[in-house]
Amino acid sequence: MSRFTALLAEVRACTICAAHLPLGPRPVLQIAPSARLLIAGQAPGRKVHESGVPFDDASGERLRDWLGITREVFYDPRQVAILPMGFCYPGTGRSGDLPPRQECAPAWRAPLLSALKRLRLTLVVGQYAQAYHLPGDDAPLTARVQGWRQQWPEVVPLPHPSPRNNLWLKRNPWFEAELVPALRARVQQVLALGCRPSRSDRGAFRPQ
Repeated sequence: MSRFTALLAEVRACTICAAHLPLGPRPVLQIAPSARLLIAGQAPGRKVHESGVPFDDASGERLRDWLGITREVFYDPRQVAILPMGFCYPGTGRSGDLPPRQECAPAWRAPLLSALKRLRLTLVVGQYAQAYHLPGDDAPLTARVQGWRQQWPEVVPLPHPSPRNNLWLKRNPWFEAELVPALRARVQQVLALGCRPSRSDRGAFRPQ
């Protein structure tokens, strides 16, 4: 058994916050060392907990549309890694799902991220993932997403694709007019690299 396979088995068997999970532990993630694209999300919802498939809901449909990729590509761990900040469904509060459990990221995130040796692009989805992956950036989510060119082309902050954010999308038409087209082109570029020798692609595509 390889080191990575052993790590992944340990993650999938994790119970460190079991006492706080209303439906019990069921870590949901997708990863392989060859992945070029990382989607850093928040935590699975109830539907994803039941299916065990990340973004197996309306949020996933919208996210795949933003990226311009098929389900087949999206669910290929050799190309796309999906690591939420919390791997298990945290339960529901008054205004939606609860935040990711705080025990998860310190236990597993660093070793899993270190396995992604070919990573070219990280999509940081929602405020909890952005707080981890963009430390020191205390701007509100909207301002952070508006400043997406600052981390380009390696990191792109995104709002959560949940239907709950329909009003945000309506109020911020620049997102789908400017960021989404650039993101789709960048994703196609990054995933196409999987068929070529590894090389730096910084600056190969520059958004206007």
